[in-house]
Amino acid sequence: MPQATDWADVRVVGIPRALLFYRFGVLWTTFFEGIGRTVVVSDATDKAIADEGERLSVDECCLASKVFIGHVASLVGRCDAVFVPSYPTGDHRAGFCTKFQSATDMVKSTFRDQHLRVVSCEVRDARKMKDVRRPFEEMAARMGVSPRDGRRAFKAAWDAQEAHDKALSDAQVRLMRALDERRAAARGAAGGAGAASADAAPLGILVVAHPYITHDPYLSGAVVDALSDMGATVVHADAVDHDKAYKKSFEFSDTMPWLINRELIGAILMLEDHIDGIVLISAFPCGPDSMTDDAIMRCIQGTPILNLMIDAQSGTAGVETRVESFVDILRFQQKGGYVRG
Repeated sequence: MPQATDWADVRVVGIPRALLFYRFGVLWTTFFEGIGRTVVVSDATDKAIADEGERLSVDECCLASKVFIGHVASLVGRCDAVFVPSYPTGDHRAGFCTKFQSATDMVKSTFRDQHLRVVSCEVRDARKMKDVRRPFEEMAARMGVSPRDGRRAFKAAWDAQEAHDKALSDAQVRLMRALDERRAAARGAAGGAGAASADAAPLGILVVAHPYITHDPYLSGAVVDALSDMGATVVHADAVDHDKAYKKSFEFSDTMPWLINRELIGAILMLEDHIDGIVLISAFPCGPDSMTDDAIMRCIQGTPILNLMIDAQSGTAGVETRVESFVDILRFQQKGGYVRG
């Protein structure tokens, strides 16, 4: 039976700058460009996008899902179809929140009156190349692309995503090396007493959040900016080697079902000896984070943790004060303020 080509007339593909775009966006954009499509990525999140997503969503949706819907709304009229893949759980230790499985149906239902066309595919296991390649090549066929061109485009896209991820992890390795060297220099300047001077010793703060929170300036920019303004070196948990972090996470839990939460926890275990504090950021009411953040708070010992929750009502109100207090406490501790003689 010949493959349907019902998406062959789609020439401009819109991609929402939200949710898994921050994890697989390079793969997606490179693939569609590789099969000759024009890609339009929605603009950066702002109040208008967030408010529209809030208006169109049910109250029970998490903030990240509401923002995603706002991004889809911003693409209406700017493309022939919006790309909204489905990521169900194919591996019970490398799955995704149910919102990623239902995203395609959610968008179709929300925008049915606008007759928004949705291009989609179902990725069963995001860690395995063959499980990602098959649905993307099938999608390319429905867009009228030959099997050969579909395979070539996917290979280029997979390689581009891997190169992007490696560049981020390599850059963070260099950042951590520089941070350790600055600490060693500070200890030497302090006379080798084992405690650096408060003014000279750098602070390394690990920001732990889903990439669509960490790298969306509207959602968490206030946190990152506040840390940077206070002179802390910001380290991102999602910028480590994903495979190494995934494997490391099994030292923490053998049963955790969510891929990205595993990668974040693995990053904590990989970096906890090199950082001074951890900032957890969650979007209310994230189900996976409600479990994993509590486990992190209970089980990660010896490293101070600040747990922040952002929602559509309060946003980042008061964040700067809490971050400043956290950094002040770390610097006081750095001086030996909590060490009893």
